[in-house]
Amino acid sequence: MKKRMNILLDMLKVFVLFTGFTILFYYAIIWINLEYEEYHRYDEPQGAALKVTKMVEENNQSLFQRLIFFYLHGE
Repeated sequence: MKKRMNILLDMLKVFVLFTGFTILFYYAIIWINLEYEEYHRYDEPQGAALKVTKMVEENNQSLFQRLIFFYLHGE
């Protein structure tokens, strides 16, 4: 009888810990979501920011040459 009570008590401890950590994780995810909702990634940069894109001129490169260029230069 005492062994069954110990098993039941251990199961209750695991259940309470699991439930507590699940609730903690849920509210942590909500908090992180609320923090990043107000973060505007696509706003205009401030200060002396430069636009670093370059238009690629149309040239007569084959698909294979363009792929090799991409692998070598990462562009």
